[in-house]
Amino acid sequence: MAVSLLLAAPAALGATDRLGNLDDRLLAAHNRERGSMGVDALQWDAGLASDAAEWARYLAATRTFEHFGIDPTDPDPQGENLWLGTKGYYSPEAMVDLWSAGKTRYHPGRFPDVSTTGRMEDVGHYTQVMWRETTHVGCAMADDGEDEYLVCRYSTAGNLEGEQPF
Repeated sequence: MAVSLLLAAPAALGATDRLGNLDDRLLAAHNRERGSMGVDALQWDAGLASDAAEWARYLAATRTFEHFGIDPTDPDPQGENLWLGTKGYYSPEAMVDLWSAGKTRYHPGRFPDVSTTGRMEDVGHYTQVMWRETTHVGCAMADDGEDEYLVCRYSTAGNLEGEQPF
């Protein structure tokens, strides 16, 4: 009896593959972190996800790792977080958690003076996840056979100089 319950447990728990329900899981991971600090939940945006997919495919095809250039004339610029890791190793939650790890070096203030190290780069992913004025997110992944590239796009963009993140 115990053996049959053990064998049935994955099915009973609704086990999925590592990237199953990717969009829902990425959104939930963002909102879990935001909720922990009393910041409003994000909504999923298919347009942002489409833009993220285009850039993720480009990064994978070129095996580069760089942010998309921001157009200073864009009336609604997108924020962006990038992640790169070994294919098949990380869960969506672990990817977002790596961005959120910047909270250990974050201190309240006006951006970019929000890092205990004095380096905005140490907290920039975290502050984009948490940016109070950001209301929507869309993410996508691509791989190059060896590595996976996750791109998340945000609206309203965060990390604006002189503003308080949350």
